[in-house]
Amino acid sequence: MSEPAYRRAAAADVGAVVLLVESAFRGEASRAGWTTEADLLEGRRTGHDEIEGILANPDQCLLLCVADDDSLLASVVLTREAGHAWLGMLAVRPGLQHGGVGRELLATAEAWVRQHWGLDRMRMKVIVQRGELIAWYERRGYRRTGETAPFPYGDPRFGQPRRDDLSFVILEKTLA
Repeated sequence: MSEPAYRRAAAADVGAVVLLVESAFRGEASRAGWTTEADLLEGRRTGHDEIEGILANPDQCLLLCVADDDSLLASVVLTREAGHAWLGMLAVRPGLQHGGVGRELLATAEAWVRQHWGLDRMRMKVIVQRGELIAWYERRGYRRTGETAPFPYGDPRFGQPRRDDLSFVILEKTLA
């Protein structure tokens, strides 16, 4: 496989993005990788409606990592706010996890935020029970802010919780 390419998602990519995100985070297929949330949540992780809404929002960017045949390898959502950007839904095809695709997409997303939005801070919410994932981001320069956020219980857009103690820790990185 040659070097992957990075581009913004288009309407034609919606179905592939939904399939990728679902396979990376939910259900048995997600257990092939290490980013699964299957033990914490079941049900949907995203849907066509959410991805279409991201594409329509001028303050959001859905960035894709694609192979030379244009097949989808990974994706990430960036959201612009005053003074910083939010990173969310970083998804890598389960069979490619541990291979550097996520690390490269993260670096590309950080550069994109600096170049296109002129922002020098990236923030994200990670489920506090995802210790291995939090540690992965910390190895890439993200730090805990001391802030937390409640999990949106009762909102089926985020899936069906399998436990009642979910919450988010907020991580932040100053972009060079």
